[in-house]
Amino acid sequence: MPDKQSKSEKILDAAEALFAVHGYDGVTMRKIASMAGVDVALANYHFGRKLDVFQRVFERRSESLNQSRLEALHACQASADENGPSVEQIIEAFLRPLETAQEASNDGWKNYLALVAFVNNSPIWGKKMMSSLFDDLVQVYIVALRKALPNATDEQLYWCYHNLSGALTLTFAQTGRIDKLSKGKCRSDDFTAAYGNMIPFMSAGFKQVCG
Repeated sequence: MPDKQSKSEKILDAAEALFAVHGYDGVTMRKIASMAGVDVALANYHFGRKLDVFQRVFERRSESLNQSRLEALHACQASADENGPSVEQIIEAFLRPLETAQEASNDGWKNYLALVAFVNNSPIWGKKMMSSLFDDLVQVYIVALRKALPNATDEQLYWCYHNLSGALTLTFAQTGRIDKLSKGKCRSDDFTAAYGNMIPFMSAGFKQVCG
């Protein structure tokens, strides 16, 4: 049984890495099996269709990621006064667990978040797959932001979140665009700088729009 589990995880790790770079259509079960070092029949036996593998990979890390972000929000709420945490504290709670994941020493989390970027940017996959796994978490944060920004309309809050989600998608994807644009002054793999700038930038944007 442990050997089967090990092979199963290898298949998922390989699929995660391939989907992160090539998207859904650019990957075959044969490529996944080859990268995992297993026979394609074994990959099919464990997971069936490529779509099943894609969905399993996308779901695999979501629960722990959502849990870490909920814990971060609860921690900042617990330490705040009766007015609740500030916009900056809420945005930081939302983003810091993602920075920690991208800074992980293994490539698994980087690949996973690059896959999230692909799904989030896709009109085919985004609405269904992102919503099923992440909408409940986002709504919890919207409630916290609504308390911190009592004059905001729902439309303002959701448009601000839309802009935050777009910035995250670029950060997850690590396209290298900012590296070239800045002539090396900024690097898409410098997550300390990426999140260090994103937190105050997005907090100011929320306050400006939702005043």
